[in-house]
Amino acid sequence: MTAITVLGSTNMDLVAYVPKAPRLGETVTGRAFRTVPGGKGANQAVAAARSGGEVVMIGAVGADEFGVRLRSALASAGVETAGLRTVEGASGTAHITVDDEGGNSIIVIPGANALLTGLEAGDEARIARAGSLLLQLELPLSAVLAGALCARAHGVRTVLTPAPVQPLPAELLAAVDLLVPNEHEAAALTGLTDPVQAAGALLDDVPEVVITVGAAGVLYAARGREPLTVPAPRVRAVDTTAAGDTFVGALVVALGEGRPVPEALRWASYAAALSVQRPGAQDSMPTRTETDAFALAGRNTENGPPPGPDPDPHPGRASGPEPDGASS
Repeated sequence: MTAITVLGSTNMDLVAYVPKAPRLGETVTGRAFRTVPGGKGANQAVAAARSGGEVVMIGAVGADEFGVRLRSALASAGVETAGLRTVEGASGTAHITVDDEGGNSIIVIPGANALLTGLEAGDEARIARAGSLLLQLELPLSAVLAGALCARAHGVRTVLTPAPVQPLPAELLAAVDLLVPNEHEAAALTGLTDPVQAAGALLDDVPEVVITVGAAGVLYAARGREPLTVPAPRVRAVDTTAAGDTFVGALVVALGEGRPVPEALRWASYAAALSVQRPGAQDSMPTRTETDAFALAGRNTENGPPPGPDPDPHPGRASGPEPDGASS
């Protein structure tokens, strides 16, 4: 199994489903509400575990009911939680609105995540024995940098999802092996709206880049190689929450298994395509068996996989792995 350590956030997602997201000052009536485990770090950990990885989580939850549920959800997915500390106060929360087109908007309250400012006893060993370290930006930047530097010192591949997007210090970028922004994050980091140009600019700082571009698929670029685009499977999106995290978790498992980059990108895209057909964050993430079956169906269909069944009476647009929002 591919050994993966995740240093990242855990949030409880408070999700409201509405026909159309409210404008500023507007009140709308929703059709459903769910409370589900999320957070970009925990999401990527669950996605990697369900994809077949051996996953360790480093993070923090509060001393509240949400903290108990968040820890239990990770453990139930097969994620090792010895590095998940419990701190005084509230767990992180993400307040998510999902519309009938599958789009989302998110407000994050960091809670316990804000108290994780660096590595603690045992964390270096958890990182050192992994093949890859997954990082995001929902923890304080000092913790993200400490994790990246630790991984670099031990020869561990570092994969950074730069969300929520913010300026990245040169010291952090120098310790990153693979950067995985969506097209909006890539534009914010580079000032370039064209994904190919943005990828070229990002290669000045990191050796490999994967930019997710929604229904258009993903763009891979590496120093000394021609850019590669992998189209997204065509499906009907119900909820794009955590699609990007699903993609990252599956991609790192595939790369850790030594799959060629094009194959790894395609397989991760199938995992993300399955996730957008289901509501929720971690609940939507497919197992390895499900992704394998969907990928096989796609390879056996001339024009890609047929859309999966609509598990919701309000199907949305065709979608790939890009829209992740700030948190989940």
